[in-house]
This record gives sequence, structure tokens and C-alpha cells, in this order.
Amino acid sequence: MKRNVAIGFLGNNLDGGKGPRRWEHWRPTVALCQQDDMVIDRLDLIHDRRQIKQAEVVIADIAGVSPETEVRTHIIDMRDPWDFQEVYGALHDFALDYQFSEDEEEYLVHLTTGTHVAQICWFLLTEARYIPGRLLQLSPPRAKEAGPGTYAAIDLDLSRYDRLAQRFDAEREQGTDFLKAGIATQNPAFNAMIDRVEQVAIKSDAPLLLIGPTGAGKSELARRIYELKRSRHQVQGAFVPVNCSTLRGERALSTLFGHRRGAMTGAGTDRAGLLRAANKGVVFLDEIDELGLDEQAMILHAIESGRFYPVGSDTEAESRFQLIAGANQDLAKLVAEGRFRADLFARLNLWTFHLPGLKARREDIAPNVDYELERNWSGRSEQVFFNADARRRYLKFATDPASEWTGNFRDLGSSVARMRTLAPRGRITTSIVDEEVGRLQSQWQAGRSDPDSKLLFEVLGDRVADLDRFDRVQLADVIRVCRSSASMSAAGRELFAVSRARKASSNDADRLRKYLEKHGLGWSALNEAG
Repeated sequence: MKRNVAIGFLGNNLDGGKGPRRWEHWRPTVALCQQDDMVIDRLDLIHDRRQIKQAEVVIADIAGVSPETEVRTHIIDMRDPWDFQEVYGALHDFALDYQFSEDEEEYLVHLTTGTHVAQICWFLLTEARYIPGRLLQLSPPRAKEAGPGTYAAIDLDLSRYDRLAQRFDAEREQGTDFLKAGIATQNPAFNAMIDRVEQVAIKSDAPLLLIGPTGAGKSELARRIYELKRSRHQVQGAFVPVNCSTLRGERALSTLFGHRRGAMTGAGTDRAGLLRAANKGVVFLDEIDELGLDEQAMILHAIESGRFYPVGSDTEAESRFQLIAGANQDLAKLVAEGRFRADLFARLNLWTFHLPGLKARREDIAPNVDYELERNWSGRSEQVFFNADARRRYLKFATDPASEWTGNFRDLGSSVARMRTLAPRGRITTSIVDEEVGRLQSQWQAGRSDPDSKLLFEVLGDRVADLDRFDRVQLADVIRVCRSSASMSAAGRELFAVSRARKASSNDADRLRKYLEKHGLGWSALNEAG
């Protein structure tokens, strides 16, 4: 059973009285703790410093009529309790600082006491889920009747109040603006998608599926969904991002679900696993299509039951989390090919959102350029700006249909970061823009013509720009060998044949796996891509 926790103001007049005759009139805060069919386990009582003596009397009376009720006092001094801005700000701060625990406690917002302004603020904060509770109104006993009176939950139809409806519309706009990182996006399809994401994120804890090409912003959107839900007290745990393309076999099971000591080679201690780290929070499984079928089955069980077996354990672990999944492949096609579980896809496909790549959102390039400049600044050094001609030249190139943007917004962010770093005296000039344009064109041209670069762009996208020339040649050769080999062991034998002959290599497959992981790659992904 959850504990009942009431939150409300001490009534300046209604809760007053000091002598024995105070029991002759109805005091709503005391009556709240006298209801036969509703035990208040804790009362969070708000008052100002002038009401300390009055609060002491009320607390003592509550202890007499309901000894099981714990009373916590919160002193909030307001110069004008009828000033809407001051009251809303004080209660908003109170709600943000409050440590809500919805798994263990049921929250009741007591509306009977406090000014009308305070009651309106309670309405707003509760409806917007800053306070995850119900509104409660007490009424005194009827004439000639004794007792604590009655209580009722309020069914508030906010649609009848234009000002309140406008307030909630503004709250929603703030939510969508937050999900877009404050970027003034102009693409109608993207804006419509974000509007729907905001609605779903606030109202549902079902899995979300984000589909889009590499660099389209799936990871950033997943984190912002979590932060939006946390601001509304809808999640209490951590945000745990996982790149599934780096997980294979026992390592995938151990990373996700944890293991018991001695369950596998190198398991010297127990490991909790990332799903347990996400308890009461959100886990983001990026590139979920890279997980093996066994891991997919365990993920499905964990989503539906909140329980799973760590590797080597006979006892289930428990973790309740919301799942956000990311993929850059068509999961329905993978299901048809037998490479993705139909039951997991059905579970994920309740809320699916498609994130367009940069080429489909050219009208959003300019605001994203400004965002990247601001994000790279963050007050750590001098702020950088474009010269007017340089900005026009760069945006003309960036929005040209011929510009490929193979890495999407990740490519754009890297491009702006390079220009910012090279800007003399905080100004990006036309010469810097011309240099960057030439670099990008050469990069894209290389991806189309040079076999090594083409292969690497196919596998890594814009991450190729972070590789030295030596690493590019080596990694391209490794990828070709992997794609032409029947297994990781066979590929390892071919790649490390000399070491094997000299008995300098004891586990070729493990050595290859570690090399691929260094570049964020996995065996299955390479072969599926081929």
C-alpha cells in the first residue's frame, strides 16, 4: 500500500484558535487528518514565519487525533500572497525541490486553505505534473452535525477557463521548444513530429522508437525526452544511453543485464548491468537492430515484466524503466528477413517517430548553424560570429541540393566547430568558409570515388573524418576481410596469420573483436551491411 501524503497551506483564519473552544469550530487542516476512510501518513504543511505558533498548536492537535500522521513544516514567506507571480514562483520552486516518490507515495494537494491565488497555482502545477498528485477539497460538516466533514477529489475541466488553457498551451510550447534544444526549426514535418513526441512523452511510459539516419539527432532527442519527463517528476532514475553496435555475445548480456562473479572469463566481481542502472529512469538503446536475437528476447521480457536474469544468476533482478530505442534501418524489413524479433518490433512500434536527415530539412540549416556556434561557445572562451559575407556564402553552400551531408547534423556540427576553431579574433571569414567548403567537397568526393573512403563512409558515416590516413587504410582492409569471412574466428585467422605462425596470438577472434570495438563496430553489423 502506498502512503498518503497531503500537501497544503496552514489556514490563517480557518485553522486558527488557541484555547479549548478551538475544537468548537471546523479546522480543515486538522479535519484532513480525521477522515475515517483516508489515513494521512504525512502532511507537508506550508506557512510563513508569522504562523509558527499557530502551526505548533495545529500540529499538536493532529498528533492527538491522528498519531500515525507525520507533519513536516515548510516555511515560505511571501510579501503578497495575492501576487500571482510571486505565489506561483514560490510554489513552482517548492515543487521542483520536492523529492517525490510515486512508487511509494500517493500525493494529495489540499485546496481548502490558502488564498484563491494559491489555489489557482496548485491547479496549474498539479495539472502540468510538476506535482504528481490529485487535488483534494474538504467541506465542513452540515449544520447541527458533528465530525470532520467530507472530502472530494476535484474534476477540473480546464477547457472552460481560457486563461488557464492558454497557460497550458504555453507550457506545451515550452516542452516542444525544449525538445528542439531551443532551435527555431522551420521544417513542417519535423515540427509536427516534435509536437507529437511531446504529447506522448508526457502522457505515456510506453517504449518509443526513433528511426533515422546516422547523425539525424536520435541520441540528443532521447536525452531531451528524458529531461522533459524528469522536470515533470515522471521519472526519478538516470538516463542510460547504450550503443548496441558495440555489444556482442556474452559481453552484450553482461553489459545490459549484469553478471554474477565467475559467470564468465574476467568476471571477478558482480556487475549490476545498465538496465539496473536505469531503474525508475530511461534507457536509450541506440542501434537496437544490432542486438542479437537472444538479447532481443531478454530485452522484451525486461520491458514487459521489469525483471531479467543476470548472466550466471538463478535469481531475477528487477528494474522498471522506460525504453527509448533508436535504429537507422527498417525494422519491419529486418523482421521479414528474420534478423529482428517480430514480438519486440510489435512492442516498440506503438510509438514510432521518423527523424529526417539534414538534406530533408534544409530550411533548418541556418538556425542549427547558430545553435552549433552557441553550443561550442558556452561561455568558455571568446564568442565567435560569422562575417556577413561569410555567413551568406556558407549557407548558400550548405542549403544547395548538391551538398551531400552524408553525416547529417553531426556533419554540420563538426563543420561549424572546425570553422569556429580557426576563426581569427572571433570572426569566421570568407576564406575560412571557402576552406571548409573545399574540405567537405573533397570528403564527399572521396567517399564517392576512392574505394577505401567509400567503404568507410558506408560503415562509419562522418566519423571517417576523425581517422588518420594510416587508420583508414588499415580499417578498410579489416572490414573487407570480415565481410568475406564466414566467422569472426576465420577472419581473425586470416588477419593475424603471421602472429599465429609465431604463436604470438592466442585468441584471434577476441583480438579482432577488440579492434572493431575500438572503432565502434561489431561483427554482425559489418556482415549485414555487406
